[in-house]
Amino acid sequence: MTEKAVIYTSATCPVCGMAKDLLNSMDIEYKEIKVDINPVSTVRLIAKTGKFTVPQTIIKGTVISGFNPDKVIEAVHG
Repeated sequence: MTEKAVIYTSATCPVCGMAKDLLNSMDIEYKEIKVDINPVSTVRLIAKTGKFTVPQTIIKGTVISGFNPDKVIEAVHG
């Protein structure tokens, strides 16, 4: 794996699976934080991103909302 990322997810979010699949396909190492399991992580998500929605992916300080392959590539290579 080449890059470290953090991805905020929930168990009921199908788009979260797509975002994780994208990171896996690009060989990007990530830490998954499940906001539905830990309420404190929801507060941290809002503090870091200003948003309550998932998935939220953070790569090299860049916050990527939802499933956005172009922004992931830009964050990794930019």
